[in-house]
Amino acid sequence: MAGTISRRKLLRTGGQAIIAGSVAVGGTPFLAARSSSKSKLPAEGVDYYQKLGVTPLINAAGTYTVLTASIMPDEVQAAVALAAKNPVNLNELHDAAGAYLAKRLRCEAALVTAGAAAALVVGTAACVTLGNESAILNIPTDMNGLKNEVIVQKSHRYGYDHAIRNCGVHFVEVGTLDQYEQAFNDRTVMTHFFNAGEDHISREDWVRVAHKHGVPCFNDAAADVPPISNLWNYTQMGFDLVTFSGGKGLRGPQCTGLLLGRKDLIAAARKNNSPNSNTIGRGLKVAKEEIVGLVAAVDWFLSQDDAVREAEYRKRAERIAGQLKTTATVQTQIFVPPVAANHVPHLLITYDQNRIKITGAEVMEKMRHGNPRIELNPSTGGDPASAGLPGGPNTIVVGVWMLQPGEDLIVAKRLREVLQAAIG
Repeated sequence: MAGTISRRKLLRTGGQAIIAGSVAVGGTPFLAARSSSKSKLPAEGVDYYQKLGVTPLINAAGTYTVLTASIMPDEVQAAVALAAKNPVNLNELHDAAGAYLAKRLRCEAALVTAGAAAALVVGTAACVTLGNESAILNIPTDMNGLKNEVIVQKSHRYGYDHAIRNCGVHFVEVGTLDQYEQAFNDRTVMTHFFNAGEDHISREDWVRVAHKHGVPCFNDAAADVPPISNLWNYTQMGFDLVTFSGGKGLRGPQCTGLLLGRKDLIAAARKNNSPNSNTIGRGLKVAKEEIVGLVAAVDWFLSQDDAVREAEYRKRAERIAGQLKTTATVQTQIFVPPVAANHVPHLLITYDQNRIKITGAEVMEKMRHGNPRIELNPSTGGDPASAGLPGGPNTIVVGVWMLQPGEDLIVAKRLREVLQAAIG
């Protein structure tokens, strides 16, 4: 029909028609005028947690997805709110955000994704399709003529394998450097490294061998900041693709992630990603507010100081420990997991169950169902829930780094009440 414009054409043209149509009489941009209008009072926020009957909690666990990870700093929340006021062309925003992030994070190219798991999907798809439009359309059900083997250390198989397998590939497991060398063939499309996994083969050897065979290597470092320098350590080490969660230590919107790496592979990932229709990443949509929010979070995070932040986390742990020191048999220790993930101070609390007749799991339940609700680290009372953290039936693990000001003393008070009530 004459005068219409297709959705696909709109995505390709960059929205020039929209931009042109936004100029009012006299050359004043209508969008800018609208966003600065003083004709309305600011809307008052409704507490939808209260309205929906969902009770907020104190996060003494860490950046776990089920606990909505982190809280965005004020600067990030403000950037998100401002971005929500006007529409933009999404491809233009992706381009601009990617270029800005790549410069700030010292890599060739960057892409904001719908979380680190989404980065695994579109990053793997990039290696499989290399930007070929037919391949982009046909994966994962038609892999004819495409490489489809991903080499991984057996100890690096984990709960996010599915994101990679979504692209129609299968894993080839290795356990030694010699097995790794022998695993490459003409079907090898990628090698995958879990940054917080147990290393039988070092990162340096992993990259070196992959590149000797001309194969890209992907590093999942989702939960592995701080330290700040990790944001460029792995791309500079030679990993072709690296992903980080945007909503964990970076403190951006929870449903964002970073995909960093080689310019050609990031470009191929873009082709497999939303807003492109009929692609494996079409459902992995990132909104304008989320893109801006993650850029703002990176700016905020790079302005921080690792030593200052760690000192603050230690003070929180010490304040909690100080409130428990008079409770019979209780011992405390500040513990930093030695692995890359969650590499921040945690407070470990142990006690004699012959005197304090309660298990760690029961402590967790009482904290969870108390007032206020408090979530302890899921390693409490059982098996380690995260790489590097201890567990045990008489062990309580407090993750202090997501606590808000003053919450450490609330956590300490409730722990003391629960433990003292169980003294037999």
